[in-house]
Amino acid sequence: QVQLVESGGGLVQPGGSLRLSCAASGSIFRIYAMGWYRQAPGNQREWVAHISSGGSTNYADSVKGRFTISRDNAKNTVYLQMNSLKPEDTAVYYCNAEGIAVHTGEESDFWGQGTQVTVSS
Repeated sequence: QVQLVESGGGLVQPGGSLRLSCAASGSIFRIYAMGWYRQAPGNQREWVAHISSGGSTNYADSVKGRFTISRDNAKNTVYLQMNSLKPEDTAVYYCNAEGIAVHTGEESDFWGQGTQVTVSS
């Protein structure tokens, strides 16, 4: 099984920066793509960023040019560098991973528990 644990959330002023981390553990599934989602109270869940196993990235228009997703495959970790933060970025941020069972070919999605990001003056 795969477990994802996010860290790095907190309170920051508008214009500030935060770096989120998500560490994956487990031996049954091989992780391919990873990404970040967020959800603010009263809002639907929003896709934020995606990174493939080869390092190709894409972003939601709302964060393009401000956020950067990256990964360290040796450490089984994905990051989200968030710059020029705005109050509307306030949300719980969730890490997501897509994996395939090495023995059976079963495909599964995995989710972290979420980390709170609050942008306020």
